[in-house]
Amino acid sequence: MNVRDSNGTALAEGDAVTVIKDLKVKGTSVTLKRGTLIKNIRLTDDEEEIEGNSDKVKGLVLQACFLKKA
Repeated sequence: MNVRDSNGTALAEGDAVTVIKDLKVKGTSVTLKRGTLIKNIRLTDDEEEIEGNSDKVKGLVLQACFLKKA
């Protein structure tokens, strides 16, 4: 599987990524601001999605096109 961030950099299990755009989190009133760090990501079966945890929300599933490698 080949997961790439918004800049085309390959992502691997355990990498840290940052959010490049403000994102509203469905099911909560939280907005992930630009520059938020997501540590220790996990890859999913879908090449466009990763799982991770932020300080505010646990168990996030994010699209790789909104992330860049930290």
